[in-house]
Amino acid sequence: MEVRRKDRRLMSQINVTPLVDVMLVLLIIFMVTAPMMQAGIDVSLPKVDAAAISSSEEPLVVSIDSRRRIFLNERRFSPSELSAKLAAIHSANREKMVLLRADETVPYGVIMETMSNIRKAGIEKVGMVTEPDSGRR
Repeated sequence: MEVRRKDRRLMSQINVTPLVDVMLVLLIIFMVTAPMMQAGIDVSLPKVDAAAISSSEEPLVVSIDSRRRIFLNERRFSPSELSAKLAAIHSANREKMVLLRADETVPYGVIMETMSNIRKAGIEKVGMVTEPDSGRR
């Protein structure tokens, strides 16, 4: 009996189809979950009828919770520490935008004081985060 070696050739190429399939599934998962991951500090936002702000760069998020604690992204700061941190960030990137998220139970004066601290740091682009009001039309 004679065994033919020509029929039993090994493939020396990598099959990338399963890898591409996995990468596409991961891409879709990340695209769907990325918008949900911005929440950060739990605040009850006021509901208003306003247009959304568009920005090409990821903004900083300053949050004030119902106990009047101030957070930059998810790290807690005192008002003076916040100004110093934002001033340092502003000196590195003059185009940085700050979004202010405040619980609807926080007094107006506390919100304005925080906004004043943001402006004292030199940041000109400040936006207020609210939830869309679906009840009015």
